[in-house]
Amino acid sequence: MNQLGSEKSPYLIQHRGNPVDWWPWGEAAFERAKAEDKPVFLSIGYSTCHWCHVMAHESFENEATARLMNAHFINIKVDREERPDVDRVYMAFVQAATGSGGWPLSVWLTPEGRPFFGGTYFPPDDRYGRASFSRVLGQIAELWGSERPRIESEARRVMAVLGEAGAVASGGLDPGWLGEALRVFQRTFDGEHGGFGGAPKFPRPVVLNFLERSGEAGQRMAHETLKAMACGGMYDQIGGGFHRYSVDEGWHVPHFEKMLYDQAQLATALVEAWQVGGDPFFERVARETIAYVLRDLRHADGGFFSAEDADSLIEGGGHAEGAFYVWTEAEIHEVLAGGDAEGFCEYFGVRAEGNAPAGSDPHGELAGKNVLTVRGGTGRVPREFERLRAMMFERRARRPRPHLDDKILTAWNGLMISALALAGRAFGDEGYISAAERAAEFVFRNLVGPEGGLLRSWRGGPSSVQGFCEDYAFLIRGLLDLYEARFDLRWMRWALELQAAQDALFWDEAGGGYFSSRSGDPLVPLRLKEDYDGAEPSAGAVSAGNLLRMARWMKRGDFEERARRVLSAHAEPMRKAPSAVPQMLVALDLALVPPAQAVIAGTRESAAALLASLGRAFRPHLVTVLLDGPAAREFFSAGSPEVAGMVPIGGKAALYLCENFACRAPVTEL
Repeated sequence: MNQLGSEKSPYLIQHRGNPVDWWPWGEAAFERAKAEDKPVFLSIGYSTCHWCHVMAHESFENEATARLMNAHFINIKVDREERPDVDRVYMAFVQAATGSGGWPLSVWLTPEGRPFFGGTYFPPDDRYGRASFSRVLGQIAELWGSERPRIESEARRVMAVLGEAGAVASGGLDPGWLGEALRVFQRTFDGEHGGFGGAPKFPRPVVLNFLERSGEAGQRMAHETLKAMACGGMYDQIGGGFHRYSVDEGWHVPHFEKMLYDQAQLATALVEAWQVGGDPFFERVARETIAYVLRDLRHADGGFFSAEDADSLIEGGGHAEGAFYVWTEAEIHEVLAGGDAEGFCEYFGVRAEGNAPAGSDPHGELAGKNVLTVRGGTGRVPREFERLRAMMFERRARRPRPHLDDKILTAWNGLMISALALAGRAFGDEGYISAAERAAEFVFRNLVGPEGGLLRSWRGGPSSVQGFCEDYAFLIRGLLDLYEARFDLRWMRWALELQAAQDALFWDEAGGGYFSSRSGDPLVPLRLKEDYDGAEPSAGAVSAGNLLRMARWMKRGDFEERARRVLSAHAEPMRKAPSAVPQMLVALDLALVPPAQAVIAGTRESAAALLASLGRAFRPHLVTVLLDGPAAREFFSAGSPEVAGMVPIGGKAALYLCENFACRAPVTEL
């Protein structure tokens, strides 16, 4: 057992039995590096990362490699999901130095934490055009002894360059950026397979968020992409939910891990697609995705776990990526009898030799196996089809399940609360709204520190890691969506409290915008402002949207001004690289339209029909207020005195549609 024995992170726990003398991130490790005058080897990954597992098995479990690491380095292991601040700094270095990044992230640092060499996966011997990990270790150890002054000088220069690159230049806001971004996505759209660019293909829900707000041209691309993903192997056709990404351009063969943040964001995108066009396909896939999360990723007390692994054990021995999800033709015939099996195989493109496209299975793990995809149909009635899927699901449930990363992250739970609240409101499903409330209550009970600030994660108990900007931003958005689904003032009040805390901890008064991490951590050499909207939206983009929505609810000019300062701080990427910041463009779109509110005066019961109609429609620029009693009237009239005069009409709930805080005559039917 190394120094990771008492850690809570599933990723660190996976490595506590390695012969490598791993240390967790902290002062003790860097003090040891200084005392022994050794460089630091920093390895960053996460528990469901396939190539992290590969490198661990090949190198970190190897006794000879471990002796080399222990002799020449102080070795630190970091869970990127637990410490995104550490990951961002050193990922920025590796991307700048090599032109690419990913996990496992491998970085060598001075004892002061300054990086001087890095990469991602290193093989155990020379292959793929890469030097072996042991060769790299030996060369760095030799250079540390012979060229130490040059290494330290270069490391100081690198940190200065990264600090300059992280500085954000403010600028004015141009509505033309929205049109230019749409044109960029139109140029890169794959009209045959959906999505953007070639293989590998990532879902990137932030792009779908922007396109849904970009008129018919954008919505067509968003909806074709969602349908292509949901009909491919990217989607779990038996159990629901989306895998991480597709290794081929046709969404056929996925990288099989399932992440909570993907389920939350794609469920949201599916709900919005349904609101736009009413296509029952989108409702079905949204509901199946949510069902997967509620079934397999939910803690008994309501919070949501982080992920399931891509790899799992094979029945009969060994393990492989996707083993839990793929089928041979013979297995399907064992589960389903006669014509049912033949029809099922035809519907899902099953072949005796396996159906993985050429080039998508370089290690041969899918030989003779099938990833279920929907490329046609047999005309089977839905009830019969569901019966067959249920039989396949029951058989699959006997297989060894993939590893579950059962830590509960505040930020990702915020995303899931949003998805459940939006789906519950749109579909009129009280169960989804109740699940969102239980998750919010879990966070409130377990992930709020003694001084009221958010904590990052929980696993059998809260971690000591303080929340980051994304934890505040994503949870605030979830609470705002939950208010609009349940109209319980406690969620709006908590959102306002968290916004005040976020401003105090992360706001950059000099340059505008939010830092990703708080100040005062001596071990994190840079405070960065994240603007890239990747697999998850940036905290700054979500924060701008939150502030604009709260400004409209509360008639708060200071929130409006702060949101515009966030947008101004990130004007350069919106102008130069709009495809990199689609969620920031979503906030810009909201900032450019007049504030719009729907105020309903009446009890929830009397307002049910009005609320249902508003919830079913796609109205991304509109916020909804329910004045269902003295408390709500007092709360919202504090900023808008005119609210006090909004009352029911003839005993019926009345709707006041407002723009720029001026309202039309009330109506009792939409």
